[in-house]
Amino acid sequence: MSPRGMSRRDLLRWSAATAAAGGSVAALSGCGSAAAAGISGAKLDPRTLQFWSLFSGGDGARLTTMLEGYEKANGGAGSLQSTVFAWGNPYYTKVSLATVGNKPPDVAVAHLTRAKNLAAAGLLTEINDEMLALVGLNPSDFVKRVWETQKLDGKNWVLPLDTHPFVLYFNRKVCGPAGLLDGDGQLKPIAGKDGWEAALAAAKKVTGSTGAAVATVNDTSTSWRWFQTLYRQQKGATPVLDDGGTRLTWNEDLVTSTLAYIQKLTADGLMPATVDYAGAETAMFTGKAAFFLQGVWEITTAQGVEGLDFGMVPVPTIFDVPAEQADSHTFVLPRKDRTAVETKRAMTFIKSMLEQSLTWAE
Repeated sequence: MSPRGMSRRDLLRWSAATAAAGGSVAALSGCGSAAAAGISGAKLDPRTLQFWSLFSGGDGARLTTMLEGYEKANGGAGSLQSTVFAWGNPYYTKVSLATVGNKPPDVAVAHLTRAKNLAAAGLLTEINDEMLALVGLNPSDFVKRVWETQKLDGKNWVLPLDTHPFVLYFNRKVCGPAGLLDGDGQLKPIAGKDGWEAALAAAKKVTGSTGAAVATVNDTSTSWRWFQTLYRQQKGATPVLDDGGTRLTWNEDLVTSTLAYIQKLTADGLMPATVDYAGAETAMFTGKAAFFLQGVWEITTAQGVEGLDFGMVPVPTIFDVPAEQADSHTFVLPRKDRTAVETKRAMTFIKSMLEQSLTWAE
């Protein structure tokens, strides 16, 4: 059938399959080709659960262990088809198009900040109390603040796996000679702009290079996290967006002064002005910087670096109040018609992941 002869639904399905198959697909726990994942319309065993995520690297390795645990308890090979897509917008585009085209996975991962958009667009299935009860779950099993935050129009749309904040990693081999560690080898408290800048200056004397590194190029996400952390640490900071993302509500003076402070740190040589994600990470790993600012998910990467003696703490309160940017990885049910058996299978999978959450937390 040519595109001209397609119905609107046929076209949407064709577009979703084309977009999905053309993206970055990696194998994870029973994965095969895009066709094998059901993306291009190939038939799967109806007993096979399809799961999509955007986890690679360190957190992908943790997830693989958890997926193997699910398979072992639920039928072994063939019980799960797990597919990993490129992180960020490409992933969410695929989830959206596949759902509109009536070819979504049974379960998918979504950041909480993205899940609300998917729910508002009618692309998710509500997770009600009856569905939770199918696998012995209830709202009290989750951290209250995260559970309440995920609600939209009073309904539940996600099951949270974690909360992952932006944090400060430190290299003990640099921080020790810089006088920044206490007797137990832990980072001494750092407070205020003066304390932060003094710590960076002391570290720079040891490294001969820089004090702290954070990605500033080819990575808008990290730049946002660093800015949002500093902005929300200041009294008078208001949400950047309000009314469902339709209205800018930031404090423009604080936005300007926050950006100016970030620029000052680079102008003073305390932090590099142009460095990408890998470069910032490598700087701390190799002792060219004492500190590295990134999310908690990089702990697995740091643990794999031979000889690296590191620690991890919340971002210091550089301004007025403790704050750091954070999000939550969640499990969602893309909108589709499900039988009672399929609903139970999807909820059983999520329950299995939650039961193995210590593996994730490690």
